[in-house]
Amino acid sequence: MATMLYEQIRPRLHVNSSVYKPLGDSAMLGHAVEKYSFGKMLDLGTGTGIQGIIAALKGCEVTFADINPNAVRCARENAKLNGVNGRFIVSDLFKNVKGRFNTIAIDPPFLRSRPIGSGTNPSFDGGINGREVVDGFLDNYKRHVMKEHTVLMVGSYLTHFEHDVKELNAEIIERAHYPLLGDYVVLKFL
Repeated sequence: MATMLYEQIRPRLHVNSSVYKPLGDSAMLGHAVEKYSFGKMLDLGTGTGIQGIIAALKGCEVTFADINPNAVRCARENAKLNGVNGRFIVSDLFKNVKGRFNTIAIDPPFLRSRPIGSGTNPSFDGGINGREVVDGFLDNYKRHVMKEHTVLMVGSYLTHFEHDVKELNAEIIERAHYPLLGDYVVLKFL
């Protein structure tokens, strides 16, 4: 059951060339979203919208948010193709996000790059140390969660996820090793 919705939805997704194409990390997060999401859900960095679509099919009330306007359009189109509704907003992390959520899912960009905002690709670039988006998220998410909540976040050896596990008292619920890319995990924390 844990992989069912992701595997059903992925082949039907429209993927715009300026939007992150769901890969192995997306599949791991999708499995976690199917298993753990509930209530009001924020799909932050929505891309194609696959995580929010999975949550909506489970009955969650979903907000799809991304810094990339093309991703928000792509997510809206994919939600429609999959028969789900939601709220769609362009937002740099939480800048335009209103309200609190029971579930937040994020697959943040974590490749080292030039400083964010200097013509970088928001789908991949995590700033000079690769943690700019991760740290921005971790510094602000608590203002956007309800009392009963869970956060699902993809981590990579590139962002030193071991540190996040310890600091957040997080549980590793999915793990995969990719040749040349190293370990990827999905962290679950409060």
